[in-house]
Amino acid sequence: MRIFPAIDLYEGKAVRLYKGKYDEMTVYSENPSEIGAEFAELGAEYIHIVDLEGARDGGTPNFDAVVEIKKRSGCFCEVGGGIRSMDVIGRYLEAGMDAVILGTAAVKDPGFLEEAVAEYGDKIVVGVDLKDGYVAIKGWTEKSQLEAVSFCEYLQGLGVRRIIVTDIAKDGAMEGTNHELYQRLSREFGMQIVASGGVSSMEDVRRLAAEELYGAIIGKGYYTGAIDLKEAIEVAKC
Repeated sequence: MRIFPAIDLYEGKAVRLYKGKYDEMTVYSENPSEIGAEFAELGAEYIHIVDLEGARDGGTPNFDAVVEIKKRSGCFCEVGGGIRSMDVIGRYLEAGMDAVILGTAAVKDPGFLEEAVAEYGDKIVVGVDLKDGYVAIKGWTEKSQLEAVSFCEYLQGLGVRRIIVTDIAKDGAMEGTNHELYQRLSREFGMQIVASGGVSSMEDVRRLAAEELYGAIIGKGYYTGAIDLKEAIEVAKC
């Protein structure tokens, strides 16, 4: 299993939200690229980056910070948040990003999603953010009418290779992740599944690795010291 340490960006800073709430934000660093370099020094090969302002409002206000993380870390970097046009996808990929994550646009604009997957294949990752069993959009501030499993069925049929599944109720809460959800999705779908939200202990990492998921995103667990990133990477390889 691959470990994706996370960097969430807001106004050029590395931050974390609590259950997706923008008014419950903790700033962890004024220089996110230093965190990316630190991840690499600890053995990380992958980094998950989210532009929180872009996710909520659209656009790419943290574009330069994203690219700097990639340059300094040298890791495989994926980025999400505000990616709602082919032009923005092209800008990120031309700047050296390895994959882009579509969230709101994948729900609101199926034609765009289909075009992106047809053009860029496995460089397109879809974020499936769940709120009470339904897909959330616009930086988790709105809940759509799409039920989670039916949306995953649609994505698989479209040819999407990898999805990042987040249980918003678990995100940033340090209460453990939703293992039942990931076990169910692993049984029902052939896509590569990355667990996100609530991965807050080494036991979470061990269980997810045993469930043979493609990957797991570690955010607040790292920043609070609850998870030793170097150890997590080694455990995930077993």
